[in-house]
Amino acid sequence: MSERIENLEKALAPYRQELTTHPLYSVLRLPNAVRLFMEEHVFAVWDFMSLLKGLQRGLTCVEIPWKPTTNRITRRFINEIVLGEESDLDQDGVPNSHFEMYINAMNQVGANTEIIMHLVNDPNWKSSIPTLPIQDTTKEFMQFTFSVLEENKLHTIASAFTFGREDLIPDMFIEIVKESEKASDVSYSKFLWYLERHIQIDGDDHGPISLKMIEELCGEDDQKWEEVTEIAILSMQKRIGLWDGIAEKIAI
Repeated sequence: MSERIENLEKALAPYRQELTTHPLYSVLRLPNAVRLFMEEHVFAVWDFMSLLKGLQRGLTCVEIPWKPTTNRITRRFINEIVLGEESDLDQDGVPNSHFEMYINAMNQVGANTEIIMHLVNDPNWKSSIPTLPIQDTTKEFMQFTFSVLEENKLHTIASAFTFGREDLIPDMFIEIVKESEKASDVSYSKFLWYLERHIQIDGDDHGPISLKMIEELCGEDDQKWEEVTEIAILSMQKRIGLWDGIAEKIAI
């Protein structure tokens, strides 16, 4: 790990600690808590895919006629991540995006997917976000993501993509879901598979690749490293806000 990445990780350590010890995990033991969690968290799963597409658009050629892009190493990185996130194999060996796997998991537990699917298929999705019947902190999380995409700086998009995402879900969350499954008549098998798969590839593959991508995009440019750090901190703060809002919704 480079010195710059080490410094970035040190700057993020307090926020990472706050996320992995968040009070949300204690209220997830309440009845129907996991279902309510999924109904809000799915929006973060969706906008993660939009960050992925923003990186693919900027780092690879998606135009006709095709021509090679300048970032040869990073375009390989992002194509590897796209394959894993957009066309992974689910627990039945069927190709699916991680978003579609999440929707399938929501359907299995009887969670409401109407709001997220309406947004995904809404031509006026951006103006619709403020009117959605979800937590304000969830809306703020998405609005931050799309504001980063609108600035169209590849290094800051990579920062928002890399930090404050599913690799921050602690192992105890999976154990809580397993306990909830035992205490109810509902199977969480699809959700558990999604969590375990996502944590696995983030830790073993996509996490290290994403850090290398940031190093490649920033190089020795001090301003870019400052902007990456700023966006990383904001991403984690927005994730903390997302967790705050979900905990509040569950506890009501």
